[in-house]
Amino acid sequence: MNDRPAVPVKTWSIISSIPHDTSYFTQGYEFYNGALLIGTGNYGKSKILKVEPRSGKILQQVQLAAKDFGEGVTVLNDTIYQLTWKENLVHIYNAKDLKKIRETAIQNEGWGATNDGNYIITTNGSNQLYFYEPNGFRLIKQVAVTEAGVPAVNLNELEYAEGFIYANQWQYHYILKIDPASGAVVAKYDFSDLVKNVQNENPFLDTRNNAVLNGIAYEPSSKKFFITGKLWPKAYEVELLP
Repeated sequence: MNDRPAVPVKTWSIISSIPHDTSYFTQGYEFYNGALLIGTGNYGKSKILKVEPRSGKILQQVQLAAKDFGEGVTVLNDTIYQLTWKENLVHIYNAKDLKKIRETAIQNEGWGATNDGNYIITTNGSNQLYFYEPNGFRLIKQVAVTEAGVPAVNLNELEYAEGFIYANQWQYHYILKIDPASGAVVAKYDFSDLVKNVQNENPFLDTRNNAVLNGIAYEPSSKKFFITGKLWPKAYEVELLP
């Protein structure tokens, strides 16, 4: 029997909405120098893009090879790291011009990615966080994520902000706030109402299957989060309330 206290469910508010291309099967989402980096998935359609946040205008983009299914994206020291799903590859780019630098191998399936300023942190759909050194992609450690002592499964897209990791849970409507040292979920945000509204406004979307909530980007200048989903027509600037 688990008698640990339940994790508090926090509230949020929408500040604004912005365009999001409905062809983007969103897998990675992160700010870099005022632009939004978006990594997309699906074989033959995977890309990495740099877009103007408010308009959605594409500034730069790179298409992945048809054999690669793009996944999470993060940027560290002006270098972009883009995971692939089952190909065991990380594509590495110059963040300023999206020119490919190299590829490197990774041990696990690629799902979400972020970094804490030192390590690239990834998920593979389990409850584990994997910490890799950025140069040789050597696995340094892994941390099990738990919610009230129970494994928090289906960890997907990630964002590191103000000392915590925020994570989408695939096929759930929650964003988890995680202590990266212990792996404990310290709070969670329930976006069920937003997902329901997106579904109602766009009945062609299947938010229970492919068009799931996925994409968390923290804008340091405003201290706000931008969130979106796979194939969604909009992204949302939100404030996560204490």
